[in-house]
Amino acid sequence: MSEKYIPRLKELYNKEIKKSLEKELKLKNINEVPELEKVVISSGVGKKREDKRFTETVELTLEKISGQVPTSRLAKKSIATFKIRKGMGAPVGYLVTLRNDKMYEFVDRLINIALPHVRDFHGVSRKAFDAQGNYSLGLREQTVFPEITFEDSAVLHGLEITFIIKNGSKEGSLKLLENFGMPFEKEEK
Repeated sequence: MSEKYIPRLKELYNKEIKKSLEKELKLKNINEVPELEKVVISSGVGKKREDKRFTETVELTLEKISGQVPTSRLAKKSIATFKIRKGMGAPVGYLVTLRNDKMYEFVDRLINIALPHVRDFHGVSRKAFDAQGNYSLGLREQTVFPEITFEDSAVLHGLEITFIIKNGSKEGSLKLLENFGMPFEKEEK
């Protein structure tokens, strides 16, 4: 009987990072340690929502990057300037939510493979944390992922990646992502 595969980042978190964060953040209980709950990858289609080729490319890209079929998002409210009606037939964006092993695999690929391929990369912003400690990261092009072929890169679009962190604060979430190897910008002194 073979052993169950555990993603590298998940194993690292459970064996080392969790204990070191507890000491570093001076927490009283191991259950207070910040933990990655889910990762949401989304992409809006904007003005090109009527362009079938563009929306199909966005949907296919998210599917290839995440390994899951994305859900389409309809407009939540009407905006006359953009000619959008609430619940309009054409989707305004696509979304994928990753949890458990798929989430850790994606984060590992993002940090170690995709981000180093970003052109003129100097690190991700330290200021993109919200009050709950969740972190958002935007990419201008989907081509940094190795799953994207040359044919898929003919139509460029951006991606929004949000890390939802349980028990997170700005400081705790920053430490968690640093321990995962997230390449943050150098602090200005």
